[in-house]
Amino acid sequence: MHKADSPRSLPTPFRFFLLLLTGLLLTGCSEGPWNNPYRASESGRSIVYSSFSERPKHLDPARAYSSNEYGFIAQIYEPPLQYHFLKRPYQLVPLAATGLPRVTYLDESGRPLPDDAPVEQIAFSDYEIRLRPGMRYQPHPALARDGEGRYRYHRLDRAVIDRLNTLQDLPATGTREVVADDFVYQIKRIAFPPLNSPIAGVMQEYIVGFGDFAERTGAAYQALKRKQGGKPWLDLRDYELSGVKVLDRYRLRIRLKGKYPQFRYWLAMPFFAPMPWEAERFYHQPGMERRNISLDWYPIGSGPFMLGENNPNLRMVLEANPNYHGEAYPEDGDPGDAEAGLLRDAGKRMPFIEKAVYSLEKESIPYWNKFLQGYYDTSGISSDSFDQAVQFSDQGDLALTDAMQAKGISLQTAVTASVYYMGFNMLDPVVGGESERARLLRRAISIAMDFEEYIAIFNNGRGVAAQGPIPPGIFGNEEGREGINPYVYDLVDGRPRRKPLEEARRLLAEAGYPGGRDRTTGKPLILYYDTTSAGPDGKARLNWIRKQFAKLGIQLVIRASDYNRFQEKMRKGTGQIFMWGWNADYPDPENFLFLLYGPNGKVEHGGENAANYSNPEFDRLFVAMKNMEDGPRRLEIIRRMVRILRRDAPWVWGFFPKSFALYHAWYRNVKPNLMANNTLKYRRVDPRLRDDLRRQWNPPIVWPILLGLLLLVVSAIPAVRVYLRREGSSAR
Repeated sequence: MHKADSPRSLPTPFRFFLLLLTGLLLTGCSEGPWNNPYRASESGRSIVYSSFSERPKHLDPARAYSSNEYGFIAQIYEPPLQYHFLKRPYQLVPLAATGLPRVTYLDESGRPLPDDAPVEQIAFSDYEIRLRPGMRYQPHPALARDGEGRYRYHRLDRAVIDRLNTLQDLPATGTREVVADDFVYQIKRIAFPPLNSPIAGVMQEYIVGFGDFAERTGAAYQALKRKQGGKPWLDLRDYELSGVKVLDRYRLRIRLKGKYPQFRYWLAMPFFAPMPWEAERFYHQPGMERRNISLDWYPIGSGPFMLGENNPNLRMVLEANPNYHGEAYPEDGDPGDAEAGLLRDAGKRMPFIEKAVYSLEKESIPYWNKFLQGYYDTSGISSDSFDQAVQFSDQGDLALTDAMQAKGISLQTAVTASVYYMGFNMLDPVVGGESERARLLRRAISIAMDFEEYIAIFNNGRGVAAQGPIPPGIFGNEEGREGINPYVYDLVDGRPRRKPLEEARRLLAEAGYPGGRDRTTGKPLILYYDTTSAGPDGKARLNWIRKQFAKLGIQLVIRASDYNRFQEKMRKGTGQIFMWGWNADYPDPENFLFLLYGPNGKVEHGGENAANYSNPEFDRLFVAMKNMEDGPRRLEIIRRMVRILRRDAPWVWGFFPKSFALYHAWYRNVKPNLMANNTLKYRRVDPRLRDDLRRQWNPPIVWPILLGLLLLVVSAIPAVRVYLRREGSSAR
């Protein structure tokens, strides 16, 4: 054979081309898409894929209070109660407890009272909680013991601590049963001043002995700090909290001042989940916090999941807790749930997934693209992607676009338990106060502020214009004639219609500002709007707000500042008009009406009443209503309160946001639950369907590579010819 014809003598560019082409063909035949961002070993496994945009600041249940924090810790910790996954209105059911708390009312002498005793006779309320036996904590180094039963890692050498990078560097783990002492210990942590629990102020108002405990432990801690320096460990087991008692291994009692039925909602929050004292002892060793080894980084719970990986610059991973006691999927729900497939797993043991992977995504567009590629199981809808996902029919009905439907994507919507409002500072001499002139001015502005238009322009229709402070789904929110704000809307064909602008102008003239000018001085009416809005979106919103006031001839001056400065203005009462919002802690009207209760005024009392509204009749009704059970009598009081608020108009009632969520066909057991945060355990995925669709949606695109290689080969042909001639000459 001629040497030049031997495959071994092919020029290097040709050999490289053949090798690369073979590699491309082999890769194209592989099981997964080329652009899969996840590990190949995760294919075919029951894993949920989601994201986070910023590191949760607190994972300690005594301190965490933000939604991005609850997204993690609610899967890890188990408070006594939880919300039923399927039933609406929201219904509390047991979680760590065996049943709902047994409540006993007592008079001033400690004698039991009947359940229907008048509120004024009730001096104390005892909540007895019976716990589920057999609950165990996740594997954790804080609970590891040596052969003699001593805690292995409670007295680590400083040099050992300095070498630690993650909690996994301590290989031995242990566990133990959850007992009543752990729930009491956690309540003490809420009261402990150095932890600065965000609910300490509320609990001090109700839990007997809470304030005294905080004072004693705070003083003891400061004395220990002066003696030892740093952040010493104070063993809270050594201090009694008189209102919280361990009755036996699986029972505890919490005594409240007076009657406070909303306390049961707090018992469904991670604040009241158990905490083993061993965890605090372990994490308080000097140097641990400096190594980011703390409860804020590595929680310890008894729930269905545990935090297996915490890399806030890349990803966070929740893994199934091998010590989890197990829980059955609900066996009943609302009408229609069975038909929607939400009861297919009825009675089956949860959780249904082995882990959840959360990747860091700071921008919405990359997240959206990965969702469309099948690499995230669910997605919200940003303004940039709204038209790509959702369309409105000629009748105004909402539907997914054809492209979304072709992918088998589903849409879930729900009005959130939140309110977004424009507030008037009632301490301001122009827009505030009880005078008829100021009241008419506020009503005129309320009509002119077309929040239906705002929702359509800036929220893509994702919201419901508010008629008062209580959102849909919360007791006290009503539909029909009783649910309409008669000062701003007319009822037309059974639906609310905003009053015409002429009515707003008439009210403005009646207030003494015809055409937007003061009738007495002839000067234009100038009002001031304080905001933190910035950027192009913020500018568009501010221009829109300015135009609403301009419709009445009112000149609106925008005063923009950063959030710290804005909060300072609210605290001092120097703002005039502002926008703010509120997300419910629990599904009770008290959690919204307290935003306008006089003793909660922000300036005088530092409360959440940012409008500083005060009306003696409203305040009296609020006190009577807040501790009542839901029923006709409570509803009638709420109606009277709402009528007062609509008349006085301390807010332009704004809107209740509507949440939109998309999810893929392989992601199951999905029903909006705006109160529950521990819903990961209910989810089920079909990994085989997900893998198949990922392959369909992400075919390898090799033609640009092949085209580039072809151009490379063509450009190399002259050199190859020269090479072959030389080889031929050498052979001859």
